[in-house]
Amino acid sequence: MKKGFVALIGAGPGDKGLLTVKGAEFLSRAEVVVYDKLVSEDILKLIPLQAQRINVGKENRFHPVKQSEINEILLQKALEGYFVVRLKGGDPFVFGRGGEELELLVKNNVNFEVVPGITSAVAALCYAGIPATHRDYCSSFHIITGHAKSGGELAIPFKALVELKGTMVFLMGVSSLPYIMNGLMEAGIKKNTPAAMVENGTRSNQRKLIATIETLEQKAKQQQIQSPAIIVVGEVCTLSNSFDWFMKKPLFGKKVLVTRPKATMGTITQKLYSLGAEPIEYPCIEINPIPNNEKFYHACDHLDEYGWILFTSRNGVDIFFEYLNSKRLDARALANVKIAVVGSQTQKSLEGRGIFSDFTPEIFDGEHLAQGVAVLIKENEKVLVCDAAIASEDIVNVFKEKTIEFDRVHLYDTLYINENSEMVKELINKGEVKYVTFTSASTVEGFVKSLGDINTEGLTAVCIGSQTAEIARKYNINHVASEEATIDSMIEKLMEVSVNDDK
Repeated sequence: MKKGFVALIGAGPGDKGLLTVKGAEFLSRAEVVVYDKLVSEDILKLIPLQAQRINVGKENRFHPVKQSEINEILLQKALEGYFVVRLKGGDPFVFGRGGEELELLVKNNVNFEVVPGITSAVAALCYAGIPATHRDYCSSFHIITGHAKSGGELAIPFKALVELKGTMVFLMGVSSLPYIMNGLMEAGIKKNTPAAMVENGTRSNQRKLIATIETLEQKAKQQQIQSPAIIVVGEVCTLSNSFDWFMKKPLFGKKVLVTRPKATMGTITQKLYSLGAEPIEYPCIEINPIPNNEKFYHACDHLDEYGWILFTSRNGVDIFFEYLNSKRLDARALANVKIAVVGSQTQKSLEGRGIFSDFTPEIFDGEHLAQGVAVLIKENEKVLVCDAAIASEDIVNVFKEKTIEFDRVHLYDTLYINENSEMVKELINKGEVKYVTFTSASTVEGFVKSLGDINTEGLTAVCIGSQTAEIARKYNINHVASEEATIDSMIEKLMEVSVNDDK
């Protein structure tokens, strides 16, 4: 029987970029993943699809699965021979009860490894512009739990902490805030000592509150600060505004729906994420290669008949070359053919195959692609147009008008899907999401069909050029069009719109 193994991994406070390389490597090998509620969705998405997920739901003061039961789950799955990952928010050994989970494994001779995580006691401060230490302000840094053991009473040595004159960070202390503030003041700390709270540290919905020991409790109630949040006490809190880099990102806190297919969503979501936005992946379309596509196969078997091949999307490029690969054909099969693409994204996909386009229009749409190629085509040259089953007739109309000989092959179907539509409807109805990105006309169609009759008055769509914007207009969706049909231009337009909305 295969011997099991347990990896105890600290997932950090939420930002997926703070998961360690080693933690991500172990997670990619997981057969069973046991995780807490505080592990962010972005990190949970890294769990292999085939892995068994066990949500033990632990958070402060709410343990639907008791700690003893979690320990037993880890042991049982390991004894069954699985590679088990125990995924915990923060660091396993910083008030994470990691030691308790290992005791049963040690007793039963189960192999394990512990991967440290970045604790919120450091990361949340950093993302709020608060250095844990600074030579001009303090010479020590202390992490204290604000949560007592079940059945016990919280007992913090306030007098000793105050005498140390260091930065104090209290974890899991939201419900104990009055006790902590009063305890510090009774121990002699000055009432005007700077203090802060950071809620949802490192995440796109992070909030921070800067106050003093005397005013923190009242302000926390006014702003309804909730767990998970950390409490910070010390002069370093005064540096927060000048050192804040995270919450000053241009799209910080903005929820943006991304409607691209899953396979191509990464580019735009990563750019939004890096600018502080919270990308909400809502793929409205799915690309399916047309099966038994005899017309396409015949064209590929007779590539020497064509002088030009036109690609209208990166999907077309991928499907075309995947078929060539299946026939053990490479770029040499295209030695005597020129290739034109509709825009920069399609061009990048082509270049990824080691081939450069012979023509890309300055305006990224079918009409300009066809008009540009029409000028370059030599007499008697035939064109192969590779596009989707549902596509604009712009290229066809231009070639017919100019009597250019061509064959048109559809490479894929565009299917409309509605995963998580109820969640998206709720976000839109509550006004929590104000922006949606459309990278093609079909994503607009898929968005509308998936949500049905919903009020989009409070939503602004950022469209990748005029053709996509026309479809948004057709459905009366408030929209703006990017200056160029590129992802970068869309992001620039989104930042421009969001700045105006904030005024």
